[in-house]
Amino acid sequence: MPELHHEESGDGAPIVFLHGNPGSSHGWRHVLPHVGGGRLITPDLIGMGRSDKPDIDYTFADHARYLDTWFDALGLDDVVLVGHDWGGALAFDHAARHPGRVRGLAFFETIVKPMAWDDLSPQAAERSKKIRTPGIGEDMVLTQDLFIRQAFTGGVRTPVGDDDLAAYLAPFPTPESRRPVLAWARQLPLGGEPAGLVTRIEAYDEWLATSTGTPKLLMTFDGSPTLLIGERMTRWCEENIVALDVVACGEAGHHAHEDRPKEIGAEISAWLDRHGLR
Repeated sequence: MPELHHEESGDGAPIVFLHGNPGSSHGWRHVLPHVGGGRLITPDLIGMGRSDKPDIDYTFADHARYLDTWFDALGLDDVVLVGHDWGGALAFDHAARHPGRVRGLAFFETIVKPMAWDDLSPQAAERSKKIRTPGIGEDMVLTQDLFIRQAFTGGVRTPVGDDDLAAYLAPFPTPESRRPVLAWARQLPLGGEPAGLVTRIEAYDEWLATSTGTPKLLMTFDGSPTLLIGERMTRWCEENIVALDVVACGEAGHHAHEDRPKEIGAEISAWLDRHGLR
């Protein structure tokens, strides 16, 4: 079976960092030094980073299945999960299905609930509609390679440098290799679609609302129209997620770990210690 690539450092309590689209474990490079002690593990999702690229549809269920196999292979049964973007959604889903495995969960700029089109900024909504349009989406993501480039030049307050942009682009040198990126982009749960994924999100929302014994951390940001979790979504989290700490980490774009890695790492570290999670 195709496998996930991962890197790890340190020892002690395992802390797993799950990236989103169109990123890779490279996105955590500046966060990890500020987290402190623990067994810090950064996998690449299937089809992304240095992981294998099997011939699958790259649905949410596909990613979750490969993650489950990876967790089992490493014997990870008592973990803290940290997730960004789709990595956060996969963390919620994994915790809801395997509650005994997860000691705590930190997240930012992720998918906390099924969304309406007006939950997005006008620019983001227009882009999502184009990506979902047959032909247009393929041209934008597969042929022109705009999605990856724009993520790290426009989805951040400060564009990443040439070397880091090259590192993000390296796993996706051809249109065929970018299929996982397009699949992820088309799965954003908007207006009740995709229906199967919406049902799965509703299931992890029930877990988020009832898991009183599992500490959670939401890191919020401001100052960018690309943000997924603004004031309204933050209020929803405060009202619907139990055992939740919320901390503001400053100005950033959606790929906030590029803009605020020190703040993210420091807040995760403080939260881990506050709740005795390592």
